[in-house]
This record gives sequence, C-alpha cells and structure tokens, in this order.
Amino acid sequence: MSTAISPTAYNYKVVRQFAIMTVVWGILGMGLGVFIASQLVWPELNFGLAWTSFGRLRPLHTNLVIFAFGGCALFATSYYVVQRTCQTRLISDSLAAFTFWGWQAVIVGAIVTLPMGFTTTKEYAELEWPLAILLAIVWVTYGLVFFGTIVKRKTKHIYVGNWFYGAFIVVTAMLHIVNHASLPVSFFKSYSAYSGATDAMIHWWYGHNAVGFFLTTGFLGMMYYFVPKQAERPIYSYRLSIVHFWALITLYIWAGPHHLHYTALPDWAQSLGMAMSIILLAPSWGGMINGMMTLSGAWHKLRTDPILRFLVVSLAFYGMSTFEGPMMAIKTVNSLSHYTDWTIGHVHAGALGWVAMISIGAIYHMIPKLFGRAQMHSTGLINTHFWLATIGTVLYIASMWVNGITQGLMWRAINDDGTLTYSFVEALQASHPGFIVRALGGAFFASGMLFMAYNVWRTVRASNPAEAKAAEQIAVVGAH
Repeated sequence: MSTAISPTAYNYKVVRQFAIMTVVWGILGMGLGVFIASQLVWPELNFGLAWTSFGRLRPLHTNLVIFAFGGCALFATSYYVVQRTCQTRLISDSLAAFTFWGWQAVIVGAIVTLPMGFTTTKEYAELEWPLAILLAIVWVTYGLVFFGTIVKRKTKHIYVGNWFYGAFIVVTAMLHIVNHASLPVSFFKSYSAYSGATDAMIHWWYGHNAVGFFLTTGFLGMMYYFVPKQAERPIYSYRLSIVHFWALITLYIWAGPHHLHYTALPDWAQSLGMAMSIILLAPSWGGMINGMMTLSGAWHKLRTDPILRFLVVSLAFYGMSTFEGPMMAIKTVNSLSHYTDWTIGHVHAGALGWVAMISIGAIYHMIPKLFGRAQMHSTGLINTHFWLATIGTVLYIASMWVNGITQGLMWRAINDDGTLTYSFVEALQASHPGFIVRALGGAFFASGMLFMAYNVWRTVRASNPAEAKAAEQIAVVGAH
C-alpha cells in the first residue's frame, strides 16, 4: 500500500550535503593514505618537515577516512533511511543542519591540529579536548534528530536497519565520552583521567568498538536497507536480522582486550577478550550470510548492475575480515601478527573492502534519487570504479599479509645462543617490496574515487533545483 505525501515530506537537503562531502572527504582521506604509504617507500617524501612527517599525517589519514568519509556516509544514509522507513520528515531541519556543519567543523579542526602535533596520542581518539567536546555535542544532536524522527514515525514497525543505526549512535556516544575523560592543562593539551593499564583497557574498549560500532554496526544498518533495495528482493531472513542485531551488540563490546595481548593487562582480561572475539564470528557471519542470501533469485543482476556488485563484494570482504579478526585474536596467532603489517592488512580488508565499498554503493544508489535523476550519469564509470576498488583492495591486503608474516617470523627468529637472527632494519628491508605494492593498491583505490567524483558531478549538474525538489515528492511504500 502506498501513500502520497506532501512535497515537504523529506529533508533531502542535509542528505545531499552529507552525500557530496562523503565523496570529497573520501578523495582527500584516501589520497593522504596513498601519500603516507609512499613515504614508507620513499622516506624523502617527509620533506624534512615535522608537520608532513608520517607520525603526524597518519592519524590525520585515519580521522579523514573513518570520521570524515565514513562518518558523512553514515549521516547521509541514516538520515535517508530513517525518513523513508518511518515515512516522516526529520524531526528538526535546524538540528540536522547543525550536525552537518558541526561535523565538518570537527574535521577541519582535525586537519589543522593533527599536523601541528596536537594530539592525545590515543588511536582513533587523537583529537584534543576542545574538538572532542564539539564532537560530543554534534553526536548527541545527531541522536536527538535520529531518535526524534523514529518517535514521530508514521509506521508502527521500526525497520531493522534503524535498530543498527540507533545502536551505533548510542554506543559511539558512550565510548567517545568515557574514553575522552581527561584533565585539560592548556587549550591543546590534556591528560587522560585514567592511568596505566586502566587507560589502555578503556582506550581499547573504545578503539575496538570504534571499529565494532562506528565501522560495523552503522554500516550494517546501511546493508540492511541498500542491499534489498538495489537487488529488489526482500531481506533473506528478517528473523535472522533480529538475532544478528542482538548477538552483535551483546558480544562486540567485550572484544577490546585482544588489542592488548602480551601486555601489562591482566591475563584473564586478555583471555576473555580472545574468547569473546572468537564467539563474535557467529553474529558477524550471520549478518553476512543474510545479506548474501538476499540475492537469491537475483544473482544474474550482478552482470549488469555495478552498484549491486559494490554492495555484494563489500559483504564478501566483511565476511573475510570478520573471520580474520577472531583468528588474529587467538593468542598464539597474535604472537606472530601483533605489531606487524598483517594488522594493517586486516584493518584495510574491513576499511576498503567492507566500509568504503558499501558506502560507495549506497551513495551511487542515493545520488540519482536525491537529485531527481533516473540513474547515475555513467554506468560504465561505476564499473571502472568497481574494478579499481576491488583490484586496489586485493593488492593492498595481500601485500600486507605477506609483509606481516615476514616481519613476525623475522622478529621471532633466534640463533642458538639466544641472540636475534635479524635486525629490525633487515626486517624493514624485506618489507620494502610490500610497501611498494601497498602504495600501488592504495593508488588504484583512490583513483576510483576520482571517477566517482566526476560521475557524481555530472549527475548533479544534469539535474535542476525543481527536479531535485521533485525527488522528495514521492510515494512512500511500506517500510521498504
């Protein structure tokens, strides 16, 4: 049953803004990633300057790709999905606009402060306290807009995608606020409220769940909407999606200690983190299988639909990286992988293969609908982007697997008298070919984003304001 709604039914303006900025930040963040990967091949690219050194640009790269690119994709898709599945406009246009401009301000703040060396030194939580407070205010506002919209929904049912988005918003707020508890001593310097092993444990509770909730749960909300919509098939098992949701949010939060194997963290906490990580394989694969099986009867569409290909291949990478993660959490495996490039390979299997690919697929799905076009300007360019992204991801993770295992074996090799067989520099020399392949893979992936930007620009340019406004005058069908 469909219900026609008024021209002002949906707030697409904020969705358009976040969608466009997803592409912009994607290019900048991934371009910076290629640059710092190239610094490991050619160290002269540091230019002898403190603010262009790897140590300062690397946290800027992670902040740009996670919070700028990934964050804008999550804002765009969650605002789009919650309106369409609840059949109602966002509860407040002004608060939604504040989340857009506030989020861009946080990112610009990161671009200014991180190269200058202002950092808490905490992974994924490097922003100093003024920016951390602004981020928290924006995030709480985001929660008010999202949950307020759900409260005023015109449908009785809350679609499962919104459960995932909702959990991601609530848990990210909790993680950010607890981990950032600190004592400021100047405008750009603060000290953590926690000390020693406690600080490390709280930080990796945050750090792993930045991955678990920001980079997984939110994007699963995306998956549960865009895969069925693009495939034009209902989700394979709605019951499985509910089991998937509760299992994921119950288990994920406990896996953080696997980042601290063989450290000062108590051994029981390390073992608990390992056990929870292994159990986590079940809900992760439950979600992946649910998404994949949604294509039952629609697999032939992959031949002609590169957007669906992005979405489905992202699920394949999600399945692979959520198998690899629990395996790397096993202490004996971790003793080989820890501190090596294998970890970087694993992170990027998830970041490039899962997060970026599903975001790109979702943006390609939304852009024509947001700007009143029948489809993207060029399907051929989407296809080109798909192959650049896939080849780039495979080159990246394969090179890092080889490097990581090489490094792990060289670092633990000892002579009969107990001395180390290889120096650190020898392990670094052995890693050099892998660094070259990694930079090449990253360049492939980043170049695909340029094709995307051109395609999006042509699609947007072909629309006019009246057509874009007309895109909001649509019939709402069920809860999608």
